[in-house]
Amino acid sequence: MSARPPVGPFPQEETPVKKIEAYIRHEALEAIHDRLAALGLPSMSVTEAKGSGRQKGFTETYRGARSTIFLRPKLKLEIAVDDGDVERAVDVILELAHTGAPGDGKIFIYDIVEAIRVRTGERGPVVLESHEDDGLRADFSL
Repeated sequence: MSARPPVGPFPQEETPVKKIEAYIRHEALEAIHDRLAALGLPSMSVTEAKGSGRQKGFTETYRGARSTIFLRPKLKLEIAVDDGDVERAVDVILELAHTGAPGDGKIFIYDIVEAIRVRTGERGPVVLESHEDDGLRADFSL
């Protein structure tokens, strides 16, 4: 087993990695992903989410029964970026998720105390860098 990099969080005075958590409408995902990838920020996690905010619920009828739906479907994007890339990523999300109607979503930005690449044990901002071609990539072509 190879030597592991030093253990420990980033120094208190610096938090070079941020987590952007954005709740958006489903239809905005593809454009946001494509634009972020073009800017060199292709990595993100996407989760189906439901939530309620200031927008009101809606009433629907199913087999004669009326019910009010307060939880609206959204997507939660989680993106880890270098501190210097936060504004570019947020600008993309704001531009492409905005419709002007209630329910466009929310964006939250968090400091990441530690980042670790599981495969190598590397720590810190280096985990956001592209993987070197190490021959470990799977080839899914047919």
